[in-house]
Amino acid sequence: MKFFKTFDIEVIKFKEGRHEIDFQIGDSFFQHFEDNEIVKQGQLAVRVIMDKGANLIDLSFHINGSVRLTCDRSLEEFDHPLDFTEKIIYKYGSEEQEINEDVIMITRDTPVINVAQLIYEFILLALPLKKIHPDYRNELDNEDYEGEGGYAYIDKSATEKTGEDSESGEEENEPIDPRWELLKKLKNKE
Repeated sequence: MKFFKTFDIEVIKFKEGRHEIDFQIGDSFFQHFEDNEIVKQGQLAVRVIMDKGANLIDLSFHINGSVRLTCDRSLEEFDHPLDFTEKIIYKYGSEEQEINEDVIMITRDTPVINVAQLIYEFILLALPLKKIHPDYRNELDNEDYEGEGGYAYIDKSATEKTGEDSESGEEENEPIDPRWELLKKLKNKE
């Protein structure tokens, strides 16, 4: 497609050394990916710093801007800022293949590297797992959500009241929850 050709880097034309290539990403960029249901709009600037060597090409992507997301809680749309750097290495070899997520092998006569899919994947990976509107983020910090992946807080004063942490082993005169009473009896049997 003609659109994806705008994200071609003609590596065969560059000499060894450091080169900078800039791309602008708008709403139309996200519409060209069929499986995209997360990001529909965004305005981003991508700077690719290419270090071309004798045996490899090192590409460093700096992506800065914002994307429009839908809040998982309120379904309101909001702009989420992005500012991150990713890196990928292209090594010269006998055939074209992906070695791992950070290294791709290409042949020496590969004229062009298209970075559109890489940029798209980097953007998706940079998004938060829970997309929460900024107006609701403070509320999440103040409320207790069961099963939301938060940390459990243990109230030290509650364990002191049951006598578990007291060094002398003496119980205080305050009433004990019947559940703790049963557990204490089991513990004392041992």
